[in-house]
Amino acid sequence: MTLPETDSPHCAAALEGARDTIPMIVGALPFALIFGTLAAQGPLAAWHGQAMSALVFAGSAQFIALGLVASHTGLLVIWLTTFVVNLRHMLYGANLLPAVAALPLRWRLALGFLLTDETFAVVAARRQLAPADRQIHWYFLGSGLALYVSWNTVTLVGLLFGSAFPQLQSLGLEFAIVATFVAIVVPQLNRAPHLAAAIAAGTLAYLWQGMPYKLGLLASVAVGVAVGLALNRLRNREAA
Repeated sequence: MTLPETDSPHCAAALEGARDTIPMIVGALPFALIFGTLAAQGPLAAWHGQAMSALVFAGSAQFIALGLVASHTGLLVIWLTTFVVNLRHMLYGANLLPAVAALPLRWRLALGFLLTDETFAVVAARRQLAPADRQIHWYFLGSGLALYVSWNTVTLVGLLFGSAFPQLQSLGLEFAIVATFVAIVVPQLNRAPHLAAAIAAGTLAYLWQGMPYKLGLLASVAVGVAVGLALNRLRNREAA
């Protein structure tokens, strides 16, 4: 009895996506470790922290939600805050839409769930190098799964062993995620919508930094995403 042959182009594309995401994973893992450690020391049960990584899978939103829960903030405020923080994914989705629009719903739902800052950067770079790549969705899947498995594994490590390093979050490991975001953002500024979104969000974040409860940061994110989406839609309309 022989096993069915693996569809090698699909597997090759998925493995390539996972491989290309490794540098981003290295930058994200300290972030996951700190999250697991904070979740273990916070008001939530350990399985709540793991469930958040498994079901939410959004690093910045997870940290914000954890802080708000610790402050006994209402559920509606937590939901609205994390929603605004993740608005940038609308811009990511608009950029990647041509690559996934023809896929079945189950594919689009899976890829949408796995879409993160890191995976977006990797897949967007791939599309620039190979605009006609017919395996791009498998490449996307490989990238997203590699980050998902890594993020959840290291979250678990933080939950289990974080108590042994109570001052872990003070060691400056969070700089790794800053460096990762710089690596993500800078290569994307070669397109007008992305550049305009970055300028708008950065300028307003500076001008509104004195607003209470970090509302200036949230508002600047919303404006930046709106600017990027508007310009992206305008360019697509002109191209059509």
